[in-house]
Amino acid sequence: MIMQPDQIWHQFFNDIQHTRWQEWISTLTQVASVWYARKNNILVYPTGIIGVLLAAWVYFFIATPPLYADGMLNIYYFAMSVYGWYNWTRKDQFHHDVFAISWCTKNELRIGIAGCIIGWSILYVILSTFTNSDTPILDSLVSASALTAMWWMASRKIENWLAWIFSNIVAIPLNFYKGFMLFTLMYILFLGMAIAGLMEWRRIYWSAKNKS
Repeated sequence: MIMQPDQIWHQFFNDIQHTRWQEWISTLTQVASVWYARKNNILVYPTGIIGVLLAAWVYFFIATPPLYADGMLNIYYFAMSVYGWYNWTRKDQFHHDVFAISWCTKNELRIGIAGCIIGWSILYVILSTFTNSDTPILDSLVSASALTAMWWMASRKIENWLAWIFSNIVAIPLNFYKGFMLFTLMYILFLGMAIAGLMEWRRIYWSAKNKS
């Protein structure tokens, strides 16, 4: 059944009123994390860790039925945040970033895209076979594309923003369907910030290129 505009707004405001504190804190810290990522600031990781751990709790223990892939994805975010935090602190003998902003090599691009497709297939089979998820296709697609985005981001690859843009586009209707209105707004904001981040990182890259 297709919802009418007034029904959508009614559901939106009703769900906002019943938003849990975990969603509020997770949303605020994740927004801060994406803002820092756009600015190429290492604070992207400590703020992000708080947000993803709370988001995992929401997806595993509050969503009905649980969004298993999204929950597991946020655990992966946590692990990659620790890894990325370490990478971003590394300096060479000239005190330059070991992982400076750059484009993916052809091999990194192939691995990222292949990983996304394989991850999507595996997660879909797991969700549709072993869980009661009613959105296995979108749930697994959001997770698989974000797996690639997070891996590229840990190495400061510009393409991470393209993967985030795609992941956010899929996550928006998924979270709305599940009744997570605050998360829906968050992903809409993330989409805009990812586009801005792509433009900002390209500017930083070409600025550094022109100086060298």
